[in-house]
Parts: sequence; structure tokens; C-alpha cells
Amino acid sequence: MRMRSEFLRVMVLAGSLGLAGNALGDAEQTLGNLLFRDPNLSLNRNQACANCHSLAPAIDPLTQLPFGAPGFVDPVNVADGTPVSAGSTAGDFGALNAPSVGYAAFSPDFFWDPIAYVYTGGQFWNGRATNLEAQAGVPMLNLVEMGMPSEWAVVTRLKEDTNYVALFQQIYGLDLDAIPAGELAPATNTPPGAVAAVFAAAVQAIAQFERSPVFNQFTSKYDFWLAGMTTLNSNELSGYDLFNGKANCFDCHVSFAGVDRAGNATPPLFTDFTYANVGLPRNWNIPGTPPPDPGLGGRADIAAADPDGSQIGLHKTMSLRNIAITPPYGHNGVFSNLQQVVHFYNTRDTLGQLDANTNAGFGITGWPAPEISSNLCIADIGNLRLTAAEEAQIVAFLRTLTDNYPATGGDTNVPPGTPSPFANAPLPTIPVQLAATNAGTLTLWGRLGKTYRIQFVNSLLAPRLWQTLATVRLGTNGLSMVDTNAITSTSRFYRAVQLP
Repeated sequence: MRMRSEFLRVMVLAGSLGLAGNALGDAEQTLGNLLFRDPNLSLNRNQACANCHSLAPAIDPLTQLPFGAPGFVDPVNVADGTPVSAGSTAGDFGALNAPSVGYAAFSPDFFWDPIAYVYTGGQFWNGRATNLEAQAGVPMLNLVEMGMPSEWAVVTRLKEDTNYVALFQQIYGLDLDAIPAGELAPATNTPPGAVAAVFAAAVQAIAQFERSPVFNQFTSKYDFWLAGMTTLNSNELSGYDLFNGKANCFDCHVSFAGVDRAGNATPPLFTDFTYANVGLPRNWNIPGTPPPDPGLGGRADIAAADPDGSQIGLHKTMSLRNIAITPPYGHNGVFSNLQQVVHFYNTRDTLGQLDANTNAGFGITGWPAPEISSNLCIADIGNLRLTAAEEAQIVAFLRTLTDNYPATGGDTNVPPGTPSPFANAPLPTIPVQLAATNAGTLTLWGRLGKTYRIQFVNSLLAPRLWQTLATVRLGTNGLSMVDTNAITSTSRFYRAVQLP
């Protein structure tokens, strides 16, 4: 007897979204928007996701005016040049610079690429979260960030809001009122059974909000230039040529558009989602001067599988979209401006040696040694032989990656209100996966709260007459079901269809 399964990814495209009045096109993204902004989900009710990933434009430290677009980073870091964000409790700080949430939804789930022989995807600088859902829950439970002691404590805060009670019931079929309160319950306390489901639904809602066009606009000058709707000036065009040529930036920050299976143009994300050690100096301005973060090599599972330490010091290659409005730079926030970053990549190995980034000659007469010298990227960084004029041209090009160009560019060819040329490109969604885990046993992963029709057919030859095995509402991922008739079939194929 042979048992076969069909793996099917069901893509549900989000509609056009807007922030005004929470008028999102999806109830779950409406909930995610509320959760993203809610400071009550922190220990002292003073810290939300939006504190470190602001939905409003930050203040330009040079002009003291708001930037023309949100960069989805900590506005305090942008304005003051501080490298890391403050936590819910006074005196607590993170150890890594808060990365932008913009375009983070496009990062694939963390995986080992056996062809390229590299780890790829995931979230955070050090890849410690597999996907957006995993990432969304970490800050709430991080003791130096939002500071909540447990999932039960977070769910108890959700119970306080009648709007949340209604939305969790509507979207997921979860009754928050039925869960006993556990205000600031420690993680050592065994929570009621429904707590895990509610917490999983909450982080999924935040992740779904992060998959919306709010964070993924594709409205930069570069996007409109790719579409032939505007032109780059001479400095920007020279910077583009250097980016894709002499400076070799594109090798990790992919700058070319593609085409998806449906024939839609797919915009470049300016990252290959891999990890590298570019040799950043230690940042002695981080409060408490924590030891350098070991990057991928700091993950216990990777360290166990990598006894030679080949992943130590590697941090994620982040997207360069909106890079001009998201200082400071680097996983430890050691660079204060974009010019300094480009100069470092150009001269890391040739400028000279300094003792620390607090030295007045930092980036002028020399650079300190890498904070972690093992697994250093040497081939493409450190001695690019760029002139000062060429460095400036690369910076000019990088500024074309800032969103909201129709409103800020003053370009008659791209007037205010012009939609993104990539408006038809689908945004990421949660993939639906159905696997035959044992003979006759199926396991489903997908979008919590959605209803799926599990169907089967005994042959893939036409005509395919799919029959319904079960219709289920997904309350937890890894949901298992049994096909009692499978044992009588020599082969059987399955699919999961997400219902509206």
C-alpha cells in the first residue's frame, strides 16, 4: 500500500488597505493594527510594538522636520542617534538596534539552503525567529523590552478590552471571557488551555497587519524609475551603476525586479535574506555595554549543529528599502549616518586602526577592529577603492529607495496619488500546508480562524473529481485528522482549500 499526499499552498491576496479610522480591508489586520499600537500589552502599560517600529515618520535629525515616509523604526533612535531602544521598565534597554518592520513580511521562513549552503530567511538580526508570527511574540515576553512575564499575562491584558473580546470571538471563535485572569502570572504557572491558542492568534494578527500595504508600499522613486515613469538624475544613476558594479552591493542587496508565476512584476527587496559578518566595530555607546551579539552562532540549535562555529558573528542582510530614513545603522547601531556606512564598506581594511567607536577619529582616521573577527566577509567589503565622489553617488542612489515619492518628490511625472507600479504584485500570505504524516493521518497548517475544506482524489488524471473529507476551522496549527478509508486505496491525493 502506498500513501501519497499533495502539498498545496493557498494564497489569499489582501485587498487595498489604509490606516484611516482602522478601515482595513481585513478584520484580522484591523485587530493586528490595534494590537501593534497597544501599550497595555507591556509590563508598565507604556510600550507597544509601535514604540520601536513607529507607524509615523520619524524626525530628521538634520532638518528637525518629519521625514516624508515612515521607516518603521524607533523614532527616538533616529532623532537622538541612540543605538538601542528603551524597554517598558526604566533603565532597561535592548542589546540590538531595532530593525525596520518595513518589507519584513517578504522574508521567507528560516531555512538551511543546501544548494547555496547558507541559512536564509527568518526574523531579527540574529535569525532567532522563524517567521513573522514567531517574531511578533518575542518582544512582549522579553524582560528588557515589553517585559510581560508570560503568555497568560498577555492574554489577561487582552481580556480587559471589550473590543478585543468581540474581535477574537469573531475572527477565531475564541472566548476570552471564558479564560480566568492571570494578571502578571509568571511563566512557571500552568496557564489555562485556551491561553496558548489566544496568544497564537494575537501574534498572527500582528503578523497579518505587517503583511499589509501599510508596511509594503513600493512607492519609492526607484520603483517608478523601474516602471519607466521617471528618471534618475546623474548622481543617482551613477550610484546605481556603482551599486551594481564596482561596489558589488547588489550581490547581497538584490536590486532587480522579477516576474511571478502569474506574470506580475515583482519588485526587488534589496536583500537576499542571508546572513554575513561584515566586521562591524563594537558599539560602546549601548547602555550597559553588553558583549557583542554572536548572531546566528548564538542560537543553541545552530551552535549544536555547527561545532566549528562557522555561523558566529553572522547577522541578517536587511532590506535597504527606506534605508535613508532609518538611522542609526548596523545590528548594533554603530553608524550614525548613511555616508558613514558606505565609507566603512569602502575602507574598512584600509583607513587605519582605532581603539573604539567613541574615538573622535571614528570613520575619519580609522576604524576599530571587528567586534567578532571570525567568519569575516572579506571578498566584497573593506577595500572597494571608491572615491569620495563615488561614495556620495551611492548614497544618492540609496535615497531613491524611500517610499512615498508621489507626495514628496515634486515630480510632475509622478504626481501625488500615483499608485505603486507594483500595486498588482501579491503581498505575502500565510502558506497553507497539508501533509500526510502517517498512513491515513493528515496534518494541516495555515491561517488560524480560517475554515478549510480538506479534499481527496484517487488519481490526478483528468477529470479530477475532488471529494470532501472534512471541513474544519483552524484553531491551532498542526491540526490532525484521519482518513479512515485511505488504507483501502493504493494511492490518494489531498488538498486543503481555504474558504472565504
